[in-house]
Amino acid sequence: MLKLLKYLKRSAGYIVCIIMLLFLQAYCDLSLPTYTSDIVNVGIQQKGIGDCVPEELSVSSMDHLKLFMEPEEQEKTETYYHVQEDHCVLNDSISKEDRESLNDLFGRPILALSFFTQDSEQVRALKEQMQLPPQADILEALEQMPPEALDKILEEIEDQISSMPESIITQMAIAYLQQEYTTMGIDVDQMQIQYLLKIGLQMLGVAFLGMLAAVLVTFLSARVAAVTGHDLRNNIYRKVIGFSNKEYNDFSTASLITRSTNDIQQIQLLTAMIFRIAMYAPILGVGGILKVLQTDVSMSWIIALAVGLILVLVLMLFGIAMPRFKKLQTLIDRLNLVTREILTGIPVIRAFSREKHEEERFQEANQNLTQTNLFVNRCMTFMMPAMMLIMNGISVLIIYNGSYAVDSGTMQVGDMMAFIQYAMQIIMSFLMLTMLSIMLPRASVSAGRIAQVLESKTAIRDPEHPKTAIPGMEGCVKFEGVSFSYPGSDEKVLRDITFTAKRGQTVAFIGSTGSGKSTLLNLIPRFYDVSEGSVQVDGVDVRHMSQKDLRDKLGYVPQKSVLFSGTIHSNIAYGCPGASREQMEQAAAIAQADSFIMEKPEAYDSPISQGGSNVSGGQKQRLSIARAIARQPEILLFDDSFSALDFQTDTALRKALKKAVKETTTLIVAQRISTIIHADLILVLDEGRIVGQGTHRELLADCDVYRQIAMSQLSEEELAG
Repeated sequence: MLKLLKYLKRSAGYIVCIIMLLFLQAYCDLSLPTYTSDIVNVGIQQKGIGDCVPEELSVSSMDHLKLFMEPEEQEKTETYYHVQEDHCVLNDSISKEDRESLNDLFGRPILALSFFTQDSEQVRALKEQMQLPPQADILEALEQMPPEALDKILEEIEDQISSMPESIITQMAIAYLQQEYTTMGIDVDQMQIQYLLKIGLQMLGVAFLGMLAAVLVTFLSARVAAVTGHDLRNNIYRKVIGFSNKEYNDFSTASLITRSTNDIQQIQLLTAMIFRIAMYAPILGVGGILKVLQTDVSMSWIIALAVGLILVLVLMLFGIAMPRFKKLQTLIDRLNLVTREILTGIPVIRAFSREKHEEERFQEANQNLTQTNLFVNRCMTFMMPAMMLIMNGISVLIIYNGSYAVDSGTMQVGDMMAFIQYAMQIIMSFLMLTMLSIMLPRASVSAGRIAQVLESKTAIRDPEHPKTAIPGMEGCVKFEGVSFSYPGSDEKVLRDITFTAKRGQTVAFIGSTGSGKSTLLNLIPRFYDVSEGSVQVDGVDVRHMSQKDLRDKLGYVPQKSVLFSGTIHSNIAYGCPGASREQMEQAAAIAQADSFIMEKPEAYDSPISQGGSNVSGGQKQRLSIARAIARQPEILLFDDSFSALDFQTDTALRKALKKAVKETTTLIVAQRISTIIHADLILVLDEGRIVGQGTHRELLADCDVYRQIAMSQLSEEELAG
């Protein structure tokens, strides 16, 4: 996988934007539980009063509060409040830090004041101790008491308050403020509504911002993944186009198709998921853990338990499913191979009535892939229900423990709700990573298969300093002591081949099947490189020329004619897109293709289906010959390219060819003597060696192999003629 990271460089700017948006999305998602907690704790339970700092208080109530403050606390209070009519009003310019400081300052005095304003048994007992009548104002009595006596009473109250949780002190202080606000004529219900609207709108804004960030992350991730897939396909295409026949044999066509499509699709899908999930999950998980620690450390063991259970579940499932994941791509390769063979071989399959056998072969490959997919998916079906069980169990455990904390006053209901949400976010982050890890093994295999293609060394490469043709040697083809064996084989297919084809000459190769005729011809365009000796074109060893320069000099007609989907015109002009219409028509006339072309309603604009399946074998062969001639090359290579032509068409084509390409060197591989009977030089091959060379008459007189071939094909009158 790491080897393919370099293909992300092109999208570096988008990746930076994605990371920034992921942090923004995580911040928004982690902020929402806090807003939920505030709505429950402050908006509902505390009537919109966020802390115990009075926004406004009567002067008399403020004086009473100062009874329970230290002198420096009284001075601090006077700094932040100003008197307006008969009320003490909090300054507008107070900072957040100052407000938090005041919240700590006011909590205990307000609670103490609340204690003395209640008609409780403790207050009545204190009045009796102070010898005050029941209807007396104890606060006025406290104001007139000596400092020593007052301090003693305050110490007793402080001892009682100090044992109370901070959250209880705050809630009781806020309850007192609600009563004071109501007494002063302030609409507490309106304060609550305003607070809920304010927090609600903020929550909606944060949620919308998080949604926008998520949408942009998805959009940019899809773009990065698409660009990565595009670049990988391009690079594989360029690599495969440069393959020699050796590399095609090593990988197989079906495997290369799978690697260029299905494997890259796996990488593209994983790339999108990495940015949407793999990078987001850790940010969300770590942020959730930090938030949990800020909310309540005492229940953090529940999160650790959840993470442990998830890891155990994932390891168990992956230990079972991982080996099968790695087999999936190989099984897809096999299915593609069988499918391709069946589809291309349908005529043969029908001719030999082997439909049942091929159906069984396809069924076996399909069944193996299906069973592996089913096994993997069955394993993964346990993942989501087990995860949901863990999540629901953790929620119940949090509520169970949290209810005791709420009952004891160490936690508020809103905090417990926030804790549940943070716990779910942490578990979801692990769940997202788990779901991603399901894709990872298959994508990892795909990445390895893609890297294998991209890192493969092509056997046929251009030289660092290519040479150009020697003046005066144009069209000359020369073999000097050429021997050849296929890669990985020690057996020589060609042995010590030496001949020269001069400009304008026609040189033919004939011999029994497997004698090396087509192999010899394939050495000229460098489909393979010689094992020994050299092949020269225009006086230069083909290994010292660039492949493009070499092949630009050639017109090649393969043994198996290949046409591309398009039109007749596009196929003839395939090797020379800029050629004129007249040039195309002339090439078709030489190849004896114009007769059947003009019979079609659309003539040269007639469609050609994939592989040329809508034309006959002879027509396909003539169009392939016309394509090579239209290029007007220096050298024409015909690899048994007249086999599908009848005798009359063959004769007419050779006459037209001889007349039209006098300056072109022509090399012909043939099985029929009639095709090459007028060649300037005929080479007879047997088991990879030249056993005879000369003209038709010379070989009839001197070469037994050629004579036997000729006698098997021609009558005595034709031989004598």
